[in-house]
Amino acid sequence: MAILDSKTLSAVLPRNIADGMIKKTLSTSTVAKLSGQEPMKFGTVDILRFNNTVRAEFVEENADKSSTVAAWDKVTAVPHKAQVTIRTSNEFMWADEDYQLGVLDQVAEAGANALSRALDMGLYHRVNPHTGNVIASWTNYLTATKKTVTQGSADADADIRQAIGLVIEDGTPITGLALDPKMAFALANLQCLSGGKPNGMPRYPELGFGTDITSFLGVKTAVGTTISGLPEAAKDTGVRAIVGDFADGIRWGVQRDLPLELIPYGDPDGQGDLKRKNQIALRLEIVYGWYVMEDRFALIKTAAVGG
Repeated sequence: MAILDSKTLSAVLPRNIADGMIKKTLSTSTVAKLSGQEPMKFGTVDILRFNNTVRAEFVEENADKSSTVAAWDKVTAVPHKAQVTIRTSNEFMWADEDYQLGVLDQVAEAGANALSRALDMGLYHRVNPHTGNVIASWTNYLTATKKTVTQGSADADADIRQAIGLVIEDGTPITGLALDPKMAFALANLQCLSGGKPNGMPRYPELGFGTDITSFLGVKTAVGTTISGLPEAAKDTGVRAIVGDFADGIRWGVQRDLPLELIPYGDPDGQGDLKRKNQIALRLEIVYGWYVMEDRFALIKTAAVGG
């Protein structure tokens, strides 16, 4: 039996494909690699933050006990829907199950990758991946942080340490490092110094060429092109690294899973009538919810756009 029924116009996404899409969406994003998602209901979600440090007290016999005045504030995680619409020939509807499975595998691969990158593009840069433009109405995004280091030397190590210093001086822990591939390669390409000059010996030989760094000096690390925003962004954001508290400084979750919608009629994407073009459209959607505490992060930017 065909997976897509040309008579009833129904679509059934095989469980193994659906599970694979969800898994990949949550594993290829640098946000997802460094910051674990949490269960989140649909819609705006209020998150309470305890903003006082609780301290214990030693009390002598017959002495009075003191207390800590608790102070709470509230932030709100807002839902953001991302979608991918893919057109294909309507002959797909008449094909056998093996052919349809092959197409669905490709749709799943492309869709999961696009939706994964969308999480980073929105949460980091508030950029719409489809247009490359900034969504001006979004006011909560990570790169709004005021803590910025401008690349001032050829030593990527020094730049990272300086950025870490900006975060740590406020008492924020460092739990993650996100690197653009250019920064990862620069870090991996560093040499040890002798008399202040490179001696040809790799400083961090365990990094290889920097293509798949998962840890740097004990800090959980992820590498991805979404750090710079390219190729989706209309222009390079100039961000080459993000360091900070990925564990508690980002609160995010998937509010709705990935469905597959078969659209046989109309013009769902502004590209012309489907029937006229002998096409159908397959649409995938996901709803993320997130809130970023941007003051818990620091950026490293290129000199051209540095802070």
